[in-house]
Amino acid sequence: MATLFNYLNVPLLAETDILVIGAGSAGCVAALAAASGKPAYSVMLVERYGFPGGSSTQMLDTFYGFFTPGETPRKIVGGWPDRIVDELDRAGAIFLRPNTYGAGTGVNYNPERLKLVWDQLIQQQGIRYLLHTTLIDVAADGERHACIFWNKGGFQKILARRVIDASGDADFCHLAGLAYEIAGEHEPAQSLTTTFRMSNVELDEYERAGGKKMLARTMQEAVSSGRHPLPRKEGSAHEMNAQKCISTVAVKVAGLSALNADELTKAEIEGRRQAFVYEDFFRDEVPGFAQANIIGLSHQIGVRETRRVYGEHRLTKAECMAGLLPDNRIFLCGAPIEDHRHDQHGTEETYWEYIPGAGVYGVPYGTIVPKNSQTVWVVGRCFSATHDAHASCRSMAQTMSMGQAAGLASVQSLQHDQPASQITISSLQEELLRLGAILDLPDRVADTSRNGWKNNHQSRLASPSIS
Repeated sequence: MATLFNYLNVPLLAETDILVIGAGSAGCVAALAAASGKPAYSVMLVERYGFPGGSSTQMLDTFYGFFTPGETPRKIVGGWPDRIVDELDRAGAIFLRPNTYGAGTGVNYNPERLKLVWDQLIQQQGIRYLLHTTLIDVAADGERHACIFWNKGGFQKILARRVIDASGDADFCHLAGLAYEIAGEHEPAQSLTTTFRMSNVELDEYERAGGKKMLARTMQEAVSSGRHPLPRKEGSAHEMNAQKCISTVAVKVAGLSALNADELTKAEIEGRRQAFVYEDFFRDEVPGFAQANIIGLSHQIGVRETRRVYGEHRLTKAECMAGLLPDNRIFLCGAPIEDHRHDQHGTEETYWEYIPGAGVYGVPYGTIVPKNSQTVWVVGRCFSATHDAHASCRSMAQTMSMGQAAGLASVQSLQHDQPASQITISSLQEELLRLGAILDLPDRVADTSRNGWKNNHQSRLASPSIS
């Protein structure tokens, strides 16, 4: 800790009760939940990019994890995540995607509109919000954390009583000396993906030709014949919230670490190269794409896993597959294991394994509390889980749910002067339910008809105290 600076000499930027590092979907919801808690504490949200949302706005356009997969979907996530979708729905910027690749119904949205929604909700809650600001070091300052950041104003310090690490790469935990595992150390890490968007797609022609089933068959034939050197024989190309546009998850870059600048540079270059290999394939082989072009690449290559913090509890595949609903659960997950790793089970394609029985499990509170830390929470893809469990519990509806729980837990910790690992779980669950979170499997089958959201899934986040 404090390896780069005498932190006392760094100018003080701010003091805050709760500091959230990283404004991805998990971090944004963590800050929103903390700011909506009672009593009121000061909350600050810091992000290294120039806009919020992380993966939700940098590279993706669909929230998964709100619904269980299969023929009888249940809606299992609520609260602040619902409110995000409600705001998008009011702007006419969502539709429900069908049960794509068995992952369950997805909530497709306009990622540019989502940036605005995140901005507006953060500002409405009175959160101090700072973009273009990167964490570079951490030190102890009595009972507070001295977090050193760099931005265009130089090196600056924020003093915080509680910290929520939503950096994606567990940057705070790494700098603070908390224990973690690096993906790839014990089993292959999931691959990286550059997403891309194409315009001028004749979607009616594409659907008449067979849609996604036709696409899967055509990809396999193109690879087998050698006509197009695609890195994989499966992937998705789905309609966007923009006329005649599609978004893809098809590029696959394996064997490179997103924690190493040289390797990450190679991954970015390779991801862009592959994207245009796919453009050639779509234009040459797929009905409806003859006049289509790439109009945008993801802001950076998509990273599925790097550091995974060791928490007070570590979620395992066995727990997921057992469909357990532990007493200390803070949210639900029904997503299958979706493992994008190289040579998994003898194949280079994505490996799927579904949750048996009711198809749902509960995630314990200890997965968001780093081991041996009393004032820190970790949310998003760096939470505490094994590789296989992580491959199930990394959908954005679940990472937003982690943020919701951590935000409320940080308030409870301050209010009662309790260490993070010793807060009263039943009180936290009561607050989660007050916000509209779902902690038990609903009896009612969800209506996942294609159009709309709010008419089918009225937000339970109706408390005037947080409107």
